[in-house]
Amino acid sequence: MQPYLEMSTEELQALRKQLIAQYREYQGRDLRLDMSRGKPSVDQLDLSMGMMDVLSSDSDLTCEDGTDCRNYGGLTGIGEAKELIGDMMEVAPDNIIIYGNSSLNVMFDTVSRSMTHGVMGFTPWCKLDKVKFLCPVPGYDRHFAIMEYFGIEMINVPMGADGPDIDMVEKLVAEDESIKGIWCVPKYSNPTGTSYSDATVRRLARLKPAAPDFRIYWDNAYGIHHLYDDEQDHLIEILAECKRAGNPDLVYKFSSTSKISFPGSGIAAIAASQNNLEDITKQLRFQTIGHDKVNQLRHVRFFGNIHGMVEHMRKHADILRPKFEAVEEILARELDGLEIGSWTSPKGGYFISFDSMEGCAKAIVGLCKKAGLVMTKAGATYPYGRDPRDTNIRIAPSYPPLSDLKLAMELFSLCVKLVSVRKILEDRGEGQQLSVQS
Repeated sequence: MQPYLEMSTEELQALRKQLIAQYREYQGRDLRLDMSRGKPSVDQLDLSMGMMDVLSSDSDLTCEDGTDCRNYGGLTGIGEAKELIGDMMEVAPDNIIIYGNSSLNVMFDTVSRSMTHGVMGFTPWCKLDKVKFLCPVPGYDRHFAIMEYFGIEMINVPMGADGPDIDMVEKLVAEDESIKGIWCVPKYSNPTGTSYSDATVRRLARLKPAAPDFRIYWDNAYGIHHLYDDEQDHLIEILAECKRAGNPDLVYKFSSTSKISFPGSGIAAIAASQNNLEDITKQLRFQTIGHDKVNQLRHVRFFGNIHGMVEHMRKHADILRPKFEAVEEILARELDGLEIGSWTSPKGGYFISFDSMEGCAKAIVGLCKKAGLVMTKAGATYPYGRDPRDTNIRIAPSYPPLSDLKLAMELFSLCVKLVSVRKILEDRGEGQQLSVQS
């Protein structure tokens, strides 16, 4: 296909009329398509329904160490759950605290505790003049929302094929003691699907921050969320690497079963050094007498062990893989060669990242919405909702049925074309007649 920028103004104007006619046809369908969040589909949720049957009123709810899961206690989680989640997170059970149903809640608590009581005896952040975090972009909007809630200044760090710009990270943390952390989604990142290279992980583990209370917030949300058996990204285990580098306390590692069992009814965990765990446990003793041990036991008995969990994730992959492949096939068919957009091809996770021509993302998402397709808000993948170039759009293929997803991506591709043509014509001074309605 001919790149749009190489087409004459007359050719673009004729093309635009064709695209508007196609867009109006979509508007006439009264579509209601939703790709706004990376939610598991109904078919994926059905995979875990057997979890409802592993415990009953006749079940023995006693753990191997004699703990009665019906009663108080077990502040840091039952042993069987620590072993299961430890295998999932690739850390020893002794380095795990099991929480409730949400890793986002654990991350929020971790920031909140640092604000009010500091990190391992250092000055509480609320008493400091300035607190900053490094935020690889595009990134996860809910990380940024936590920062904004606490009034923490966010600094954009560009993401590349190997992870965040590590030269920039090393320089900033070494020079500025007000920088207290960096957010990382290191495997199948949200939204790019990028996995950090070995070199990036090793350099992160060897950071020399000016702030002694600096921490890497390692949100390994997609650690076992592969799409393919024979093509998988591999990630160096960060806790072991930090210990090897002489920085054992540098990292908090978060994970959960939210996209493995039931979102909102899974189990979440933090893995960290013993020093960090002792600091965290001081808060926990005031916050709770123990999280939901019955749910922890339910997960253990449903999965059995990490091998059962891996087999379960293969079933998820069988549902997700055709959806990711459909997105990439339609984008390639509709947009390849036009030079008006680029997209990632992840081997796992939940998202595909799309970059439009500069200044077009908001208009594309807005046009989709007018035709009945709701997507993640443009700008959401950047702190404060501000994408400085207005290019990035997060595509979330998981939730819609495959037939709806294909329709949604055809509409999305049409909107990309229409907005791109309009942008080029505007740049050529042809902006007086460029509403979709004209």
